[in-house]
Amino acid sequence: MPYVNIKVTDEDVTVEQKNRLIKGVTDLLRDVLGKDPASTFVVIDEVALTDWGVGGMNVADWRARNS
Repeated sequence: MPYVNIKVTDEDVTVEQKNRLIKGVTDLLRDVLGKDPASTFVVIDEVALTDWGVGGMNVADWRARNS
């Protein structure tokens, strides 16, 4: 059974945006991979900007430095 885990930052992600992510994953599974979307778990995790990074810096610091 396919399992998809999407990570998004906690920057005001709306329910509509989450629904669109799930639809996109469903389309990918069905149209590209030939999988049955009904047997797929899609999990969306909201993560804080300080919990992951780019180039060895957390995202908040990276954005502050590069803006």
